[in-house]
Amino acid sequence: MPNGEPMNEADPRTIFGRLGGPEPFWRIARAFYARIDAHPTLRPMFPEDLEEPIRNQAEFLIQYFGGPGIYSQRKGHPRLRMRHMQFRIGVAERNAWVATMLGALEDAQIPEPERTEMVRYFEHAATFLINVDE
Repeated sequence: MPNGEPMNEADPRTIFGRLGGPEPFWRIARAFYARIDAHPTLRPMFPEDLEEPIRNQAEFLIQYFGGPGIYSQRKGHPRLRMRHMQFRIGVAERNAWVATMLGALEDAQIPEPERTEMVRYFEHAATFLINVDE
């Protein structure tokens, strides 16, 4: 940061700031898990009660895209690969997850150019989490 100053939560240089704060990220998480709840392939990977995953995802996205680090304060370093190793993630699961997230971004009405920037991250992160050779 310039002059060592901490970033303002509404910093327009971040997606968090440009989207206006935390609410869009909660919309994404709620929309994503509404889709997960009905997804035949992905639903078995998640716990019956989706409230904690919704919170985890919303807080992670807020932090990743430039907002406050509540996720890390509560859960520690994200360690996405380690946290997902317990699940079999192949290309099919990766693609299903990405399609579900793209639908959630649409449901949450995330505008451009933020949507495209977020899609780029989600596609990269989902590919990184593949842990089986097919």
